[in-house]
Amino acid sequence: MGEPLLQIEDLHAGIPGREILRGVNLTLPAGQVHALMGPNGSGKSTLAQVLAGREDYTITQGRILFAGQDLAALKPHERAAAGLFLAFQYPVEIPGVTGMQFLRAAVNAVRKQRGEPELDPVAMLKRLREAAKLVDCNPDTLKRPVNEGFSGGEKKRNEVFQLAALAPRLAVLDETDSGLDIDALQVVAKGVNALRRPDRAFLVITHYQRLLNYIVPDVVHVLVEGRIVKSGDRTLALDLEREGYAAVEEKAAV
Repeated sequence: MGEPLLQIEDLHAGIPGREILRGVNLTLPAGQVHALMGPNGSGKSTLAQVLAGREDYTITQGRILFAGQDLAALKPHERAAAGLFLAFQYPVEIPGVTGMQFLRAAVNAVRKQRGEPELDPVAMLKRLREAAKLVDCNPDTLKRPVNEGFSGGEKKRNEVFQLAALAPRLAVLDETDSGLDIDALQVVAKGVNALRRPDRAFLVITHYQRLLNYIVPDVVHVLVEGRIVKSGDRTLALDLEREGYAAVEEKAAV
């Protein structure tokens, strides 16, 4: 097992007037893939947004350590520079900005924040071609405006392309299987699996076990009403698929 890359300790967070996360504890070592499952409204996407630093959400108790740093002390762009990547449940379209322009700006912004020199156009093109090959994506998509006119599968595949180009230390995938057919799901999973490394970790947020047939997690956590109520190996996901969330919801209510 690698060193803890992400440590969440007694995390309470929410929006004004509503606490959504009510004491989350989670340790994610480098080199591992953890799946976070749970029913609708349990707080899964809220946790992803809190990790990314979305201003709508406030941490009221607890702490998050990312590679030993207090994540709450970092602004969203500083979190990205430190190596945190969030794949959105519903990727946004950016009309008028090509994929090449977007990734060139993103990669160089991260490098600048880290005190590294920007990549020149030749080096950037080489990096993006290598990323496209690694995750089996067509580099011609970089000529199109970001996600504009893309199918659901193309948007998710494009995010995996961005993930490969940015090469983060921690990737949080917020229901990346949402709306995907089996073929698209397999392509996305293949890309994620190609990016697994001993110094990188993934937190895969999903409702359904089917994604975990292709991205096999080291640990599965179940989030119910803002708390992780159960953790186990991948067989826990199979149990949830067979039995549903009712049993763990009942235990959480006791």
